Amino acid sequence: MIKILIFSLLATSSIAAVSAISNDSVTVYSSRKEHLIKPLFDAFTKDTGIKVNYLTGKGGALIERLKLEGKNTKADMFMTVDAGNLWYTGSQGLFQAVQTQVLKNNIPNHLRDPEGLWTGLSVRARTLVYNTERVSPRDLSTYADLALPQWEGRLCLRTSKKIYTKSLVASLIYHHGEGKAGNIISGWVNNLAATPNAKDSHVMNAILSGQCDVGLVNTYYYGRLVEKKPNLPLKLFWANQDTTGVHVNISGAGVTKYAKNPKAAIRLLEWLSSAKAQAIYGALNKEYPANQSVAPDSVVSAWGSFKQDEMNLSQAGILQATAVKLMQKKGYR
Repeated sequence: MIKILIFSLLATSSIAAVSAISNDSVTVYSSRKEHLIKPLFDAFTKDTGIKVNYLTGKGGALIERLKLEGKNTKADMFMTVDAGNLWYTGSQGLFQAVQTQVLKNNIPNHLRDPEGLWTGLSVRARTLVYNTERVSPRDLSTYADLALPQWEGRLCLRTSKKIYTKSLVASLIYHHGEGKAGNIISGWVNNLAATPNAKDSHVMNAILSGQCDVGLVNTYYYGRLVEKKPNLPLKLFWANQDTTGVHVNISGAGVTKYAKNPKAAIRLLEWLSSAKAQAIYGALNKEYPANQSVAPDSVVSAWGSFKQDEMNLSQAGILQATAVKLMQKKGYR
C-alpha cells in the first residue's frame, strides 16, 4: 500500500520524459523545481549534445523512490536542497563516490562530502534579518547573542521542523558543544515574539508588520522579497564575522549508486560546477555560486561579502538527530 501511494504521488510530479536510457542522455531526479533546473539542463545539452531527462518531486518521496527502485532505477543523478538531505541520501547507500579533479578545483572542501558522495552546487546563507527602523546593526553580532535578554519578545524564527533550522542547530552543536548550544536555543525560545513560523517569508512579514524586530532567514528568501520591493525597511546582517562565520547551506547533487550512465552523470556534475553553469545557477534563485571564483548575481552582490562558516556540511547530517532531540528538549517547536 505504501509503495502504491509513493508512486501515485510521484506520478503527479512534474515529469519531463524519463524515458529510454542511452549513451547520449542522462536522467535526473530532482527536488528542485523545474524552472530552477531546466535552463541549466538546456544549456548543458547545447554545450555537450547530451540530453537530460528529468523528474521533479518532493525530496523525501524521491529518496523513497530510489530505495524502492534499487538496481532498476533510471536515475543517474539525484539533486536536492540542504546538506542534511544530501547526507541522508548518502547514508542510505543511494550515491556512489565521485571525486574528480574538476570538482575539487571548482567546489571548496566544506561544500563537498568527504567521501565524494555529493557536492554542493549553490550556496545559501542562513543569517540575521532585521527591521532597520527599530534595530541598529551595532546591536547585532552572533546567532548566540539572539539569546540575550535584550531580544526578549523581539525575535521571530522558523519552525524547528524545517531542515534549514535543523542544519543551523547542528552547526551550533558542532561549534559550541551540546550544552552551550542548548543554552542558546533556550534563550531563543524565551525571546520569541510569537509561535515559530512555517516559512522564512512569514518571518520577514512578521518583522515588517512590527510583530518582532529580528529573525533568521535563508538569504534567497530575502532576495526574492527585495527584488520585488527594494525599499522595504529590512536588511541582512552577517552573523559571527569575528568567530565561526555565517552558517551556509547548499543545494547539491550526487551520482546515484545504480546509475546506468555514470559517465554522463559525472560530466553533468562537473559542468554544473563550471563558471558558466554557476552564474546561471546563482541567478535563478538569488543564491551564491558554490564555485567561489564566480561572482554572485548583481542583486546578491549588493548585500556585501561575508566570511563563511567552513564546517564541512556533512556535519549537518551527522548531527541532525542530536539537533532535533535538543530542540525538543528545550521547547523549540
